[in-house]
Amino acid sequence: MPMLSCLALCAAILLPVPLLAQTSQFGQPIAPTDLTPWDISVGPEGAGLPSGRGTAAEGEAIYAAKCQMCHGEKGVGGPNDALAGGMGSLAPGKTPMKTVGSYWPYATTLFDYIRRAMPFPETKSLTSDEVYAVSAYILSLNGIIRANDVLDAQSLPEVRMPNRGGFIPFPRNPK
Repeated sequence: MPMLSCLALCAAILLPVPLLAQTSQFGQPIAPTDLTPWDISVGPEGAGLPSGRGTAAEGEAIYAAKCQMCHGEKGVGGPNDALAGGMGSLAPGKTPMKTVGSYWPYATTLFDYIRRAMPFPETKSLTSDEVYAVSAYILSLNGIIRANDVLDAQSLPEVRMPNRGGFIPFPRNPK
């Protein structure tokens, strides 16, 4: 009898295996057009930057309306991270202050971060022009660009951040 019970148990366990190999019947295949709103990454080189433009002068009003409550007037003094100041604070023997001006290595990734994650809690609500303008305003607060400099897909990758050389490249070995 134990042998018969063992065979019955094995059959009960192994019979459903072919059924598990079938594909799921939930949902539907995703179309490339469904992915487009989420495929918005912009890397250090600027690949993927959208059309649009903005200046710091234009970005000041947008910042005041949508960013200042979290990051403070002129990028300091808010409840969340400071965005301005801290230049030279990453040197040995100094108290580090990580801001866009002191720490951030690429202006393009600043744009990317604002575009996908700000303003909280209305992420991805800014137009491309607004993101260029807010990026320009933050860069201007840090003295990296002038208030009337135009940022767009061509000029943004050319912005040289003060801490661009402050990171050690991590070689990746894709397989």
